[in-house]
Amino acid sequence: MNLEEKQLSSEYIYKGKIINLRKDRAMLPDGRVTSREVIEHPGGVCVAALTDKDEVLFVRQFRYPYMEVVLEIPAGKRDKSNESPLECGKRELLEETGASAEKFIPLGTLYPSPGYCGEVIWMYAASGLSYGEQHPDDGEFLTAEKIPLDTAVEMILSGEIKDAKTQAAVLKLKLLKEKGEI
Repeated sequence: MNLEEKQLSSEYIYKGKIINLRKDRAMLPDGRVTSREVIEHPGGVCVAALTDKDEVLFVRQFRYPYMEVVLEIPAGKRDKSNESPLECGKRELLEETGASAEKFIPLGTLYPSPGYCGEVIWMYAASGLSYGEQHPDDGEFLTAEKIPLDTAVEMILSGEIKDAKTQAAVLKLKLLKEKGEI
């Protein structure tokens, strides 16, 4: 069965600093026409950084859409369209935690909300950490902390860690650690 939809037209409703919103007309596989609202995003990266003591580096940051402080791993959007996901991950890890890593392992990609958003998040595990100073972006306020990997997994299972990219990357990190690949 053909599941693909064909874009017939596209109109930008909003163009912003981080996202663009467009409304498309699309043809469904059965020939009917519908509308689709799409958020364009440049993509982002997250890093599950593991210390020598099996702790994961986290940040706490106020997330305005939820009006709460969210616990998540270091992450951020690609600043330039030509910035590689790995370079973005290295930059975000350093900016948000002050840490650098000797080794980065790709953990795959994540589609956070595929029903309406084209964002792709590249996930990495990092190890061999060394520490310097945090350099958050202007207007970015966060605190960094270390949480034991097993505790982080329990926090995911209990619902305390709600962020999707953090859940996926930390659980992948745990599985790779158990397999001896990290």
